[in-house]
Amino acid sequence: MAAVTRPRFAFQYAVLRAVPRVDRGEFVNVGVIIYCQQVQFLRAAVAIDQVRLRALAPDADVEAIQTAAEAIVAACREDVGSARENDGLATRFGMLTAPRSTMLQPSPIHAGMTHHPERALADLMGRLVGPPRS
Repeated sequence: MAAVTRPRFAFQYAVLRAVPRVDRGEFVNVGVIIYCQQVQFLRAAVAIDQVRLRALAPDADVEAIQTAAEAIVAACREDVGSARENDGLATRFGMLTAPRSTMLQPSPIHAGMTHHPERALADLMGRLVGPPRS
């Protein structure tokens, strides 16, 4: 009996970082954006730990950071517009992960392989955004 192999898909991802004081460059990971071209999958997830963020910067504007993070999640879920608006999910992923000097910044882009992009997003959130593991 032959083993059934599930297809694996290449994906790219970036970690979303809250940078409450851009001049200091310190950050807390608060989310992940993942893009898998083969299955037209673009999603983001966020989880802002206010305690960790306030430990880094007691005066952090948590509400502004939350609003910016939720905007990225919403942008990933929006339908792809016409070619004049963008060239599809790859362009949107590129726009969302472009370097910027704001309170919410993407990390450099990384790559991976997965059988299931939604599970990969959950795994990345657990490993990179969740509380540090002992």
